[in-house]
Amino acid sequence: MPWNERSKHITQGVERSPNRAMFYAIGYKKEDFDKPMVGIANGHSTITPCNAGLQPLADAAEAAIRAAGGNPQTFGTPTISDGMSMGTEGMKYSLVSREVIADCVEVSVQGQWMDGVLVIGGCDKNMPGGMIGILRANAPAVYVYGGTVKPGKWKGEDLSIVSAFEAVGAFMAGKMSEEDFEGIECNCIPGTGSCGGMYTANTMSSSFEALGMSLMYSSTMANPDDEKRESAAQSGRVLVEAIKQGLTPKRIVTKKSIENALALVMALGGSTNAVLHYLAIAHAAEIDLSLDDFERIRERVPVLCDLKPSGRYMAVDLHQAGGVPQVLKLLLNAGLLHGDCLTVTGRTLAEELADVPDTPRVDQDVIRTIDKALYKEGHLAILRGNLAEDGAVAKITGLKSPEITGPARVFDDEQSAMDAILNDRINAGDVLVLRYLGPKGGPGMPEMLAPTSALVGRGLGESVGLITDGRFSGGTWGMVVGHVAPEAAVGGTIALIEEGDSITIDAHRLLLQLNVPDEEIARRRAAWVAPAPRYTRGVLGKFATLARPANEGAVTG
Repeated sequence: MPWNERSKHITQGVERSPNRAMFYAIGYKKEDFDKPMVGIANGHSTITPCNAGLQPLADAAEAAIRAAGGNPQTFGTPTISDGMSMGTEGMKYSLVSREVIADCVEVSVQGQWMDGVLVIGGCDKNMPGGMIGILRANAPAVYVYGGTVKPGKWKGEDLSIVSAFEAVGAFMAGKMSEEDFEGIECNCIPGTGSCGGMYTANTMSSSFEALGMSLMYSSTMANPDDEKRESAAQSGRVLVEAIKQGLTPKRIVTKKSIENALALVMALGGSTNAVLHYLAIAHAAEIDLSLDDFERIRERVPVLCDLKPSGRYMAVDLHQAGGVPQVLKLLLNAGLLHGDCLTVTGRTLAEELADVPDTPRVDQDVIRTIDKALYKEGHLAILRGNLAEDGAVAKITGLKSPEITGPARVFDDEQSAMDAILNDRINAGDVLVLRYLGPKGGPGMPEMLAPTSALVGRGLGESVGLITDGRFSGGTWGMVVGHVAPEAAVGGTIALIEEGDSITIDAHRLLLQLNVPDEEIARRRAAWVAPAPRYTRGVLGKFATLARPANEGAVTG
């Protein structure tokens, strides 16, 4: 529905409607009823540095929308800080918050019949949650990322939030001094902005440029910098024009534009969470997307960027090297993107990239050319086998050999696994199994950054395997496999593993296998009893009841 038929449905549908009185109370003048009502979904929160710097961006967008002839109206969305909740019961609310944010955007835009919406977010679930809400409402929209944090510094080394988690393992293993541990902890996050490597927040925001729903260069800007505020203002101006043109999100977000986004995720070496979130975004857009699509794209798109967690550089370094548009231009020229996809500016992706150089600057080594790629194929591999009939996700960059066969060390919760790691009960060659942590079992599919970082900090990142029906942080790397489906809580084979069983993780063969005879697995399955739900009320109870499996994006609606 065009803008002059959306908000006017409320504000002008009946000339003398009492509805209009409510608008006068919030500052409307008579002439304002002829302007499009533009929502600003503001994720500002002082609870996390990821979102603490969003208000200046909202202010800049609001002023620009008003100057462009729109009537901006702000509403809030919540956020959960993954970095703060990691390793606690609070982490179970993280993925749930994606659904809550989506609900907030949909309810506000549709309930007030807004003509368009500008969504601003910072922490990991803000991006997919906002995009899901945008697609459900399908009013013209643009996504404004809050921006990355600048690198922390300690003794000349660039730091990020993952540095603190890995320092725990190193310090507990006696490999780091207390001075360095405290120095890293106090200095790894120097101010506002989202985690600085190519972790989940920067992965998702970068992919939104490729998707066509965010402005070029916007995703790698640092939150405190002036260019970030100007980009937010420009996003507001672009949105008002999109409203006038009736350019809706479902015209932009198509199967082809999602393939562009996934190609970029592979080229950047991005987070495993992109798999889960793009399955959910595609569901909201009513587009068929499966794990097979990820594997198809992985096979043809190389990793071009040397970014943390497994590489050397941060998001600000990518920005200085040419940003996401430079990576997209390399992919476009190699025939790995659909250049005819529409973007929020009304131009095609190819038109947006027309002035970007064909090759990156020679004075940088953050972005590689296709012929000098870090890896010839993408890094997010979809594994299957009797341990993951419906698929699992492995991140295989940075590993000398992405395969291991070893004895299972089985844990039904995260904390007991952490205790075993920190007390030297895990040895090279072991395969940790962390289960009952999936969408229904967790509930909420918590991230396992604390255990994986502890392994890395103790020097076991390449010699110990870890599989889980939970998720991983975008900062995770190592011999790890997540999103195992079916999950343990619904009787997936991961629930049947016993201590000492042989398990194979083999990214070359795309295999996740329990090396136990089929007859024994069948015997165990017949004896298995589903555990009682951990939560039966509140948002976790609702999520546990409604969530679809990980291979369907763990969506609830």
